Amino acid sequence: MCFSPTGDLVGGTVVAAIGIDACWHVKGRKPYVAIAALPVLLGLHQIDETFVWWGLQNHVSHTLGRVAMWIYLIFALVVLPVLVPILMILFETVKKRKWRMVPFLVIGAGVSAILLEAMLVGHPSAKLGHYHIAYTIGLQHGIPIIGLYIVATCGPLFFSGFRSIEWFGVANLAAVIALALLCASGFTSLWCFYAAIVSGAIALHLRFSKTFAGQPVLVPE
Repeated sequence: MCFSPTGDLVGGTVVAAIGIDACWHVKGRKPYVAIAALPVLLGLHQIDETFVWWGLQNHVSHTLGRVAMWIYLIFALVVLPVLVPILMILFETVKKRKWRMVPFLVIGAGVSAILLEAMLVGHPSAKLGHYHIAYTIGLQHGIPIIGLYIVATCGPLFFSGFRSIEWFGVANLAAVIALALLCASGFTSLWCFYAAIVSGAIALHLRFSKTFAGQPVLVPE
């Protein structure tokens, strides 16, 4: 199935490989490397979740599964809310647009701190669901925090000067809303998988878009 150990392993490997290829072919254009690196990280993130699956299925040791779970949650809930605004700040070439990303970075840092504290005191756990892994971290007042998480991870994309990145933001926001309504328990697992796949599409765009008349790979509005 799509959301399974095999799905995470194959999907993560493909997305990471696409990102590595994109990074190689946009070298020398530092702003693009920042965005091309995102699918590499998200791909590795999905590969890590493979070990969470295997730990829950007793295919690897319980300890290894727990370590993989912690790595997965820290990246998804603590690193991403800060990483996305930082990458967007590095990606943008117009100073005014860079400053538009700063509030999202501040929000992301606050969300990261709250979620990290919740994990440290709440004894995170993972269990098998229907085609996903259900993670719990013992978060209190989760709805407003998750709302701010969405703002930090999706908001900067809407303020980009590049149409392709804006569409990335639209796709992620649509997935966030759909998954929150359809499968709240699998939100973390399923959305991260979806974000990895969509980021791979962005990496392919960076890889195969041609430069015309000295214009950059992504054409700003």
